[in-house]
Amino acid sequence: MARQYFGTDGIRGLVGEPPITPDFMLKLGWAAGRVLVDRFSGPNLILIGKDTRISGYMFESALQAGLINAGVDVGLLGPMPTPGIAYLTRTFQAQAGIVISASHNAYMDNGIKFFSGNGTKLPDEVELAIEEQLNQPMTTAERLGKARRIDDASGRYIEFCKGTMPWGFSLQGLQIVVDCANGATYHIAPSVFSELGAKVIPMAAEPNGTNINRGCGSTKTEALKERVMELGADLGIAFDGDGDRVMFVDHRGDIVDGDELLFIIADYQQRYGGGCDGVAGTLMSNLGLELAMKKIGVPFARAKVGDRYVIEAMRNNGWSLGGESSGHIVCSNVTTTGDGIISALQVLVALTTMGESLNTIKKGMQKMPQTMINVHMSRRIDLSEEPTIQAAVASVEATLGDRGRVLLRPSGTEPVVRVMVEGQDKSQVKELCQELAATVEKALN
Repeated sequence: MARQYFGTDGIRGLVGEPPITPDFMLKLGWAAGRVLVDRFSGPNLILIGKDTRISGYMFESALQAGLINAGVDVGLLGPMPTPGIAYLTRTFQAQAGIVISASHNAYMDNGIKFFSGNGTKLPDEVELAIEEQLNQPMTTAERLGKARRIDDASGRYIEFCKGTMPWGFSLQGLQIVVDCANGATYHIAPSVFSELGAKVIPMAAEPNGTNINRGCGSTKTEALKERVMELGADLGIAFDGDGDRVMFVDHRGDIVDGDELLFIIADYQQRYGGGCDGVAGTLMSNLGLELAMKKIGVPFARAKVGDRYVIEAMRNNGWSLGGESSGHIVCSNVTTTGDGIISALQVLVALTTMGESLNTIKKGMQKMPQTMINVHMSRRIDLSEEPTIQAAVASVEATLGDRGRVLLRPSGTEPVVRVMVEGQDKSQVKELCQELAATVEKALN
């Protein structure tokens, strides 16, 4: 059965355009309530949390009404990071958790994603069952549900985050600028780091419903870099709108991305934490990460782009660490899903244990120069069956040898092919990527 609404990360789109409308959310709440209560055991309870975009109020009310109509009790968490909702779903032993968020997108977008009762994303078959239920007429349950607000949700999650640290761990003496993206971490992240002893300078922590991710957060780090340099802070930490991604800025103002953060965590585990079994990256992970893992003796595997594929690769290999260069990092020895705050704390444990600056520690991984060009395609074809493209790829790979790589990846959302080349020489990489992109464009158009 083909999906109609669910993508790789829930349902997302522009507010006011189907399916991101109040009437659809009402029906979605009812359909999800009917399916999830039948499939998962536990209290008759589903939690709802949201980020700070203004449309969240509207969709929270609509989902709540639909769930109640299906006979489901609702726990309202208010603004809460996506991973916090996953955690609270587990601790309340709820049948599911619902997140109202469009992550790093602008406020005009919104979306819905679900967590199962164990704090992981719903299996494909459950999402398909919800879509099938959406096609049925909405009926009213004999016993209507009730809603209650969970007032201590923030405090519960803050204590969970702090509790993942070793006994006696302290950030005393560190000055940290924390960019909350005017999103769901605004009332959580500064408290976590300051209660662990750091001197915290919050920024982008005054959401007004429309400023989420605007010129701030993990996808727009210029303001954070400037603030870190201005204050002479030890480092900066930036989250995205829903708090499942994180980026760092070192004391020199250099960005430390998800690949480098993965290396730091893996290196710490290998040297001080009893060993790192392996790391799962993606097709887009920098080649420098793969080479650095090999150097420290940690197995590395690439998955398709998307956190669900990273988690699948981790599970298949029996590993507890994986992530993407975007800063979506999963530490499954600590929690069940990508969590920006938890990942940041794992990095900070490494820094304090090694007793060195972020700028120094990240140098254990040398990022390879990378060039990517988007090539428009007027028709979709199987790239592997186009001989001119395959010959061009083979030629570039032969030139790079084992110190570079080539990736052709059709976009799942745009009519483009992403042509990416990595290697040691920046100018050579750029030239080879341009030549390959020209060949691909000629073959596709």
